Amino acid sequence: MKAAIIGAGPAGLAAAELLSEAGVAVTVLDRMPSPARKLLMAGRGGLNLTHTEPLETFLSRYGAARSRLEPAVRAFPPQAIREWCEGLDQPTFAGTSGRVFPRAMKAAPLLRAWLARLAGRGVTLLTRHGWTGWDADGALCFDRPGDAPLHLKPDATLLAMGGASWPRLGSDGGWAPVLAARGVAVAPFAPANCGLLIDWSPYLRERFAGTPLKRIALSFGGRTVRGEAVVTTRGLEGGAVYALSAAIRDAVAAQGEAVVTLDLRPDMAAEEVARRMTAPRRGQSLSNHLRRQLTLPAVAIALLREGTAPPETAIKTLALRVTGTAGLERAISSAGGLCWEELDENYALRRIPGVFAAGEMLDWEAPTGGHLLTACFATGRAAAQGMLRLRG
Repeated sequence: MKAAIIGAGPAGLAAAELLSEAGVAVTVLDRMPSPARKLLMAGRGGLNLTHTEPLETFLSRYGAARSRLEPAVRAFPPQAIREWCEGLDQPTFAGTSGRVFPRAMKAAPLLRAWLARLAGRGVTLLTRHGWTGWDADGALCFDRPGDAPLHLKPDATLLAMGGASWPRLGSDGGWAPVLAARGVAVAPFAPANCGLLIDWSPYLRERFAGTPLKRIALSFGGRTVRGEAVVTTRGLEGGAVYALSAAIRDAVAAQGEAVVTLDLRPDMAAEEVARRMTAPRRGQSLSNHLRRQLTLPAVAIALLREGTAPPETAIKTLALRVTGTAGLERAISSAGGLCWEELDENYALRRIPGVFAAGEMLDWEAPTGGHLLTACFATGRAAAQGMLRLRG
């Protein structure tokens, strides 16, 4: 059996590993000059591979797509990912938040070991091969800069080309029109795990863009997330923001805007904040009073000036009006993609025989915390299992 995998990201490489282990001749093709560029970008932040939270909790993070993803994730759960890393001599550790990282805190050593294993099993990797669809005979067509187009006709094909976030790294959603032309339904792409757009005052924008907000809590739609954020020229980014961004994105799409609530001292009760605020100022400016009584940094004090509520109230419930979300070019991941109804239980496309799909190009989203990479690994392996069933 010969298999072609289009896309050399985590889902594609995970599928290549399982297929090659089963004796399948695998060719992985990618339009970029080198593989797994988005994985390497994620590695700049330590490469959050997965999470140690209970599996039931972990699975709940996939929201509406849980029922679709659950069999694949249960077959290759977070603990299996850690064991897989150990097999590549890349031990992992769990941080205090439960997030799991390679001890090297980089993606490059893991990727090198992974590619070496695949090469040792005979997997062929072809870069600078941009997939353009099928020819009249049903062969896969690839553009190759400076060379004639390549036509391949494997026994099975896996599409693992990612979603549409960070397009400069390779996943630009360019495959969507190709599949749509074959009658395959693709849900529109939308940014996920993305920043929020807020119309800051010129003072805040010019003085504090790039400044972190540590130990804060952000609330929206009845949910509160503690963590960190960063003030940008256009709004807010960061872990606490990303955790709520899907709900905020949908609210902005429906209503034109959304109001989020920022707690600048979540570790202090409102009554204690009020008591400290009533302490004698003794000639101090409001800024110095806030700094001394509540240890608020300058960026937090500047944020209080963005609202209309008095500081003693706004410290715990600062209302921020969100006018939009950052675009796909800056989003960590994307929502939308190949509709689940187009796939059978083996991750095979119902409309195109012998073609499978996996990874972020499917219509699902999840928060950061290792859930994204885990599902990419898991669906890649699940699709590979489906391809092996095709072999019989």
